[in-house]
Amino acid sequence: MRIYNTLTRTKEEFTPLHEGRVNMYVCGITAYDYCHIGHARSAVVFDVIVRYLRAKGLDVVFARNFTDVDDKIINRANEVGSTSHEIAEKFMRAFHEDMDALNVLRADLEPKATDHIEDMVKLTERLMEKGYAYTTLSGDVYFRVRAFAEYGKLSNRNLDDLRAGARIAPGEGKEDPLDFALWKAAKPGEPSWDSPWGKGRPGWHTECSAMSETLLDLPLDIHGGGQDLVFPHHENEIAQSEAAVDKQFVRYWVHNGFVQIDSEKMSKSLGNFKTIRDIFENYLPETLRYFLLTKHYRSPIDFTFEAMDEAEKNLRRVYTVLADAEEELAREKRKKSPLPEEFPQELAAAVTGFTESMEDDCNTAGAIGHVFGAVKVASRLLDDAKLRKSEDAREFFERFKQIMQEMGGVLGLFGQEPRTFLDDLKNKRLKRRNVDPAEVEKLVAQRTEAKKSKDFATADSIRDTLAEMGVEVRDTPQGVVWDML
Repeated sequence: MRIYNTLTRTKEEFTPLHEGRVNMYVCGITAYDYCHIGHARSAVVFDVIVRYLRAKGLDVVFARNFTDVDDKIINRANEVGSTSHEIAEKFMRAFHEDMDALNVLRADLEPKATDHIEDMVKLTERLMEKGYAYTTLSGDVYFRVRAFAEYGKLSNRNLDDLRAGARIAPGEGKEDPLDFALWKAAKPGEPSWDSPWGKGRPGWHTECSAMSETLLDLPLDIHGGGQDLVFPHHENEIAQSEAAVDKQFVRYWVHNGFVQIDSEKMSKSLGNFKTIRDIFENYLPETLRYFLLTKHYRSPIDFTFEAMDEAEKNLRRVYTVLADAEEELAREKRKKSPLPEEFPQELAAAVTGFTESMEDDCNTAGAIGHVFGAVKVASRLLDDAKLRKSEDAREFFERFKQIMQEMGGVLGLFGQEPRTFLDDLKNKRLKRRNVDPAEVEKLVAQRTEAKKSKDFATADSIRDTLAEMGVEVRDTPQGVVWDML
């Protein structure tokens, strides 16, 4: 498997430090608000990476932290008259609810910053002892950026260029504008902990370095997060961790691309801020997950309702073929007619293509294309009234179902009971379009009566009315069925 390493800016063959075992750490949320679509993308991307590594037989120990003490949490608590602890707990629960809905596996380790304050103090003490950190008169502790010779190697930034636009705010007491906080002195009304420098709380960058070193062996095999974390967060993590332990901190740095909304950066000021829960109001969680995997994880992805509708349509197609294949597997009478070799060959080619895409830097967009290669060949067989009844067809559909479970298991998709998913999708579309299902049933019944009476003009007129409502009506051997398009 080849994976793009942000540190070297190249795709590299992925080889864990310890054979068969992968230590992986991903930066989690700051728990002060509901998660937005950018959080969803990062979570889904690294969920798929974990799933694929495990599918390859590797033992993955996956840690994802919660920042539960931070300026944003404190500010939110003050705004609503609550405590930082209550705010953090509320939004950590909300995170789990959203991620469970998106079928994101729970991390093996989910450390909270406030559970590791002692580790952060110890890390800061080591940096002080080695001359990489210093205290100010106010009780803050800063990291000496210029003392770490390789600062900027991850983000490919030059210290002098960074220095040109940096300023020291009055009262900060920094030696250099580039220096960053390892420990912040306590302020009135804020949560704080004891330290050798007085009461205070850790800096954000200190948290991940301390928790990853405490919970996992260094160097980490994979450290991940969004592209926005490359600088300064991950750059600062490298500086403080490698200065403290005198060895490499991370072997492979992996970062996912940004999410845009209608080709614009998502921001509250633009009024285009989309929480995961906003999207769940109109779309099933699996539709959002599918959409997020239709672009390569390093590429930007543009959220539009048109793109979500397309994702929904494609998911519906997959689940429809899965449902029809299950019905064919229930067929008892089979014929001996042989199945042309092209059917199993195309199915095998889809599996090979899927694996090749995932091996190439977890290219989920390419992998989904090969999923549809399997779906297309299965659909073609389902459409052949003669061949689908053969003994070989049963074997084909059993293999197709198994393959879809395996590919879906890696992507975290296609795992629901097909008819249940299709019913849920119908109900979600009814709600989104404000269509009353009772009214649809009434019109369908009127159309059926009109056809029985050979009043085809009325039947066609009702069908047109239903079509304007977004309802598709099909006459099948089992009776009239309808669905939302």
